[in-house]
Amino acid sequence: MSISAIQISEITKQFDKTLAVSGLSMEVPAGVIYGFLGPNGAGKTTTIRMMLNIIYPDKGGVSLFGHALDEEDKKKIGYLPEERGLYPKMTVDETLKYFARLKGMSTKDASKSIDTWLEKINMKEHRQKKVNELSKGMQQKIQFVATVQHDPELLILDEPFSGLDPINVMLIKDIILDMNKKGKTIIFSTHQMEQVEKLCEYICLINNGKKIIDGKQHSIRTEYGRNSITLEFDGNGSFLEKHSSVANIHLYPRKAEIELKPQFTPSAFLKDIVNKLEITKFELREASVESIFIRLVGESNE
Repeated sequence: MSISAIQISEITKQFDKTLAVSGLSMEVPAGVIYGFLGPNGAGKTTTIRMMLNIIYPDKGGVSLFGHALDEEDKKKIGYLPEERGLYPKMTVDETLKYFARLKGMSTKDASKSIDTWLEKINMKEHRQKKVNELSKGMQQKIQFVATVQHDPELLILDEPFSGLDPINVMLIKDIILDMNKKGKTIIFSTHQMEQVEKLCEYICLINNGKKIIDGKQHSIRTEYGRNSITLEFDGNGSFLEKHSSVANIHLYPRKAEIELKPQFTPSAFLKDIVNKLEITKFELREASVESIFIRLVGESNE
């Protein structure tokens, strides 16, 4: 029986009168990319800090690699926090060697790793520049290298694409996928739902410190996509926004992505609109992670 990379059991954390996390349980299988999602203030960062023993839960427990986290385990983890932490007056080389030493790497191994990683992210010529001489996107890439250069078994990434242009988003995405192919477990926390759909096999959505749903992304999208429709048409589709069958809609010129209310069927909806628009495409689809996110967070807040 395989051991989960992370097992969280009924953890609770309160700060003064604020209940940040309440009875949260989740399991991250080893070797997967796991999307950890929620709106601002949902409790994601607090949960991640409890995973890493930066703070401790008031109740419940966390195990990594099948046991309570110890000092040796910390060397197997790479953590990219949302709030970045580079020293502006240090050079890129000094910065990366410093973070490598914190993870137990020798000077020789660190130097070799830095060469390899700076080549991968197209920044070899910037090795002796100070951090404050780099653009925000370049600093972000250096922070990412500092997180992964010691070849961690578990990678926790909090908004890893923040500040990156589309070319560098693709670069980092490809590195993440390559690391996962090598068996690394990756927890991925972001608001960029398009990247979640592309990268994550499993997702967990929390709101107000409580779990709303978790499981395989495909299964969740299929379950919530039974009443999801893609519609392409000629004509004025503005009336669709106020249609009695529609629970949620993204309306574009000549196209709409629609989620119907549970009591309405796609066939009945089509029958009602077929004489009002020239329909060129009508298909059932999996719900997007974004639409599920919006729907479930809204229901949870209500």
